[in-house]
Amino acid sequence: MNQKLRTVAIVLMTGVSVLLTGCVSTQSDSADNGKVMVAPVMPDYKLEVTLARLNEILTSAELTAEQRARFHYDRGVIYDSVGLRILSRIDFHQALKLQPNLADAYNFLGIYYTQEGEFDSAYEAFDAVLELAPNYDYAFLNRGIALYYGQRNQLAVADMEAFFDGDQQDGYRALWLYITESEVNEAEAKARLQYNRTQLADSAWASTLVDYYLGKLTKEQVFTLAKQGLTNPNEYAERLCEAYFYMAKVAQKQGELNDAANYYRLALATNIYDFVEHRYARVELAKIGEQVNAAQ
Repeated sequence: MNQKLRTVAIVLMTGVSVLLTGCVSTQSDSADNGKVMVAPVMPDYKLEVTLARLNEILTSAELTAEQRARFHYDRGVIYDSVGLRILSRIDFHQALKLQPNLADAYNFLGIYYTQEGEFDSAYEAFDAVLELAPNYDYAFLNRGIALYYGQRNQLAVADMEAFFDGDQQDGYRALWLYITESEVNEAEAKARLQYNRTQLADSAWASTLVDYYLGKLTKEQVFTLAKQGLTNPNEYAERLCEAYFYMAKVAQKQGELNDAANYYRLALATNIYDFVEHRYARVELAKIGEQVNAAQ
């Protein structure tokens, strides 16, 4: 399944269209050192028009509590997609005041708590999601990531297994299962990733990233493949965001902290704010900073 791994289960927003356009280019003295330059993806003007319409609706329209909650949620999703996290949080909290059973809003708040290191609050938010919507499989991903960064690795693996079982032909799910499981048992995690690779389509971009983790592809080959089979203007930037993040994770595990930090910065430079890889690149940069300070 050639699906972009976003932190949310890609909610279709009522009356709202989020469109991003942009261009990317590569200039590199050494791709191995992560010196790949990316022009940030910029929001389309239609995004501003949509925000203006939502603001007008929320200000002047007569709405039921449920309708107002939905419009606050929709606006929060747009704010999130352009990196305006504080405004997004305000809208999600407002939506929950009006409609306390809005699982999607809890999911977003759990992500924000995870990014800020407030893990107990994150766990509670994701528990609320799964209580309201037991089949919300991306809540398992997001809670698993929170548990991973909270260093509760066994529980993280359990959540990632549940997430992986939701679609065993999704390479991103296989990668996150490996990332969490490798903290518990590296050999078993690698063996499982090798087996899970046999279930993936060779043509899927996510399979390219899995092959890199398995040592079947070099960085240069990954960057070359990222340019192939593109179907929309932002897809190349999205692929680079993912490639930078997962390459950084490998470099970090190998102790190559400078290279890892460079790749995380490049992932952030793409401005693909709603990708899980962009969300946690800054968290990983902070971890590297802590490692460097501890060493000094």
